[in-house]
Amino acid sequence: MIFIKTKKEIDFIKESCRIVAETLQLAKSKVKSGITTLEIDQAAEDYIRSNNAIPAFKGYSQGGLPGFPGSICTSLNNVVVHGIPGLVKLQDGDIISLDVGVLKNNYYGDAAVTVSVGNISSEKKKLLEITEKSLYIGIQQAVSGNRVHDISAAVQEFVEQNGFSIVRDLCGHGVGRFLHEDPAVPNFGKRGTGPKLKNGMTLAIEPMVNAGSYEVTTAADGWTVQTLDGSSSAHFEHTILISGNSPEVLTIC
Repeated sequence: MIFIKTKKEIDFIKESCRIVAETLQLAKSKVKSGITTLEIDQAAEDYIRSNNAIPAFKGYSQGGLPGFPGSICTSLNNVVVHGIPGLVKLQDGDIISLDVGVLKNNYYGDAAVTVSVGNISSEKKKLLEITEKSLYIGIQQAVSGNRVHDISAAVQEFVEQNGFSIVRDLCGHGVGRFLHEDPAVPNFGKRGTGPKLKNGMTLAIEPMVNAGSYEVTTAADGWTVQTLDGSSSAHFEHTILISGNSPEVLTIC
């Protein structure tokens, strides 16, 4: 079921999204060679809780898995999404995806960004640039009257034109009363198909782009999704509001 949000609900979602955006900025500021992903996670959790909010991912469970142990996802290099914070130290040349979800007033916000650690390769630089740009190209299609897969096709076309591949096993989603709502928002598809976009819908659009093959595999921990061929992966995400012909990005500072 696709929820159309009321003004009051949108205000609650905006508040959660504000905290998401600010937490991402804090997490980004912590990224440097030698810091552990757990240290970034702890700083993010402290900030979220200081805003009387809850880290949405901590303890989150799906498909019978144990609850996710971190407050944010920290996905390094060939990890696509759901990287578990731990004692691994960042090194010069790494890229890391920081994915943040927040629950406040019973409504969610969700966003992600991939950042570099020190000096990274030219391929990784291009991967980050193309993935981030593909997110905004997709958002441009998120207007009332369009279809969900207009977003999907726009992302796919741009990414593939630039020599990268779109992950197909994972997708964006509605967000609001629940962390994951209908509709699913794939990053590949055929224009003119999928549910119609309507004012008041809130979506998490999140391209996940691999430097090599689009195929992925899940580690033994049940959470960590990695590229099958070991290539680098990037992930950018915003929560947006469908609002006429001008989508509103809610998770931007």
